Amino acid sequence: MQGLLLAGRYRLADAIGSGGMGRVWRAHDELLHRAVAIKELTAALYVAEGDQAVLLARTRAEARAAARINHSAVVTVHDVLEHDGRPWIVMELVEGRSLADAVKEDGRVEPTEAARIGLWVLRALRAAHSAGVLHRDVKPGNVLLSHDGRVLLTDFGIAQIEGDSTITRTGEVVGSVDYLAPERVRGQDPGPSSDLWALGATLYTAVEGRSPFRRTSPLTTLQAVVEEEAADPGYAGPLGPVITALLRKDPATRPDTAETEQLLAEAAEGRRPDGAQAYVPTQYGGPDRASGDRHPAGHPLSHPTAGTAYVPVAPEAATPVPGHPVTAATAVGPTHIGGGPDTRPSRQSQPPRRRRRVLALVVVLAALVGGGTAVAWQKWDEGRQDTGGSASTSPSPSTPAGTSTPGEQGADSWQEINDPLGFGLSLPKGWEREVYQDDGDLKQIDYTPDGGEHFIRIALDKSPDFSDPYAHQVDLEQQLKRLVAYNRVTLERNVYRDRDGSEWEYTWTALAKDTDFPGPRRAIEETYVARDGSEYVIYMSSPAEDWTEAAKQFKSVLQSWREPTS
Repeated sequence: MQGLLLAGRYRLADAIGSGGMGRVWRAHDELLHRAVAIKELTAALYVAEGDQAVLLARTRAEARAAARINHSAVVTVHDVLEHDGRPWIVMELVEGRSLADAVKEDGRVEPTEAARIGLWVLRALRAAHSAGVLHRDVKPGNVLLSHDGRVLLTDFGIAQIEGDSTITRTGEVVGSVDYLAPERVRGQDPGPSSDLWALGATLYTAVEGRSPFRRTSPLTTLQAVVEEEAADPGYAGPLGPVITALLRKDPATRPDTAETEQLLAEAAEGRRPDGAQAYVPTQYGGPDRASGDRHPAGHPLSHPTAGTAYVPVAPEAATPVPGHPVTAATAVGPTHIGGGPDTRPSRQSQPPRRRRRVLALVVVLAALVGGGTAVAWQKWDEGRQDTGGSASTSPSPSTPAGTSTPGEQGADSWQEINDPLGFGLSLPKGWEREVYQDDGDLKQIDYTPDGGEHFIRIALDKSPDFSDPYAHQVDLEQQLKRLVAYNRVTLERNVYRDRDGSEWEYTWTALAKDTDFPGPRRAIEETYVARDGSEYVIYMSSPAEDWTEAAKQFKSVLQSWREPTS
């Protein structure tokens, strides 16, 4: 169809997107000499004649709905024409990509950026609702991110206009099932709050990289939307409570448009919105302001047994692992080695070699970062392959020189490293090698530009204590929970280099009495077991304020990593 001239003025160039209902073309308006986007209703070619009228009516309704909305965050409809017996919609061309594409390509969106995107989508919805239009299909694929920074809401193809009779069949559910509000699934009439619920699900997908309710089939997905709570977002930062508030099952308990705008504005500035707490269910029973008696997903409805320390466990961490129970373990007092306190708990049942390894890790790290207890918990833990957005602040001006990723300042700012132990990776120029540990089968090497404030650590263990990387990280986390302000960002299984792996990311606060680099810190680790049975750990840590840049560096390191050759 390239080169086809529609209505004597719009010449099709190339297809730039497609979906279940239609295809979007880049085109040139030869009358006004401007680039436009044209939506072709391809679904009309494959349905029965009786259904074509419904599809045509929906397309006309989309144009009519969008035409009623005058807002810079809504894609402008220029024209509606008919060709080949089908309507075609001529729209504003947005040079960029959809939020769905951004998540697919980058893994995740930074919380503050996601909040900014949410603000503009909310403003578009407010304009639509003021015009009597419900969008009814808010999802990442319908949020466009232009190259100039604009955010636009598009595809009002199933919008409902106030006062119009519905063009759907009785009982038909229209929209993407992942983002349908619970009341819509139940067959209730949607309202503005239904669009806000979909916005919450869209923001969840943006920061987490996955839909909050998608299951193995449309039916189980719909069931999850109605009956299950979304897992707590691990990457949402200040946006977390806003998402939780928007995803309340009862539309009457969600914040309205004005409240949502205030909450998103605070999150976009990196501040955790206090007002969102009014919409978050309390943890231990007792009525809360919004729900009365509901508990968040996965929360125990009864108090733990007296004398047992209860620690909430994320759903992915609750999977039983052979030989590694997930029930609470009795804590053993701290041990002391090397003349200084070691706050890592030891367990009487663990094998001697493993105990020696764990303690050695603590001692060497303490020496590297200033000889303390709290920072020593940083250890050689954490990692993940998808690090596309788990921070809410920008790099500080004090970020070391040469910390850009290869794609930002070119290959000249990075260098290939061939380590004496045989592994290879790419790092910014100027990072120096330090031996962190050399203990027989366990060897650990650090690379740092500034003496340990920012560093990458590679651990190679030819005789690992665990054959399951996830189980190993779960075990290590129990020890790190004594860090000051320890907070898990994520801990979940993944696949790295075609091998079963696990990613662990967390934050904590390092104390001035324990380290030369006090303050909030963040770390991430990818662990996997190679084909020869060796365990590899790729770990990175930095001050929390520098995490945006550190996360990008870590992703580049993962992409460049090369195992030692046998």
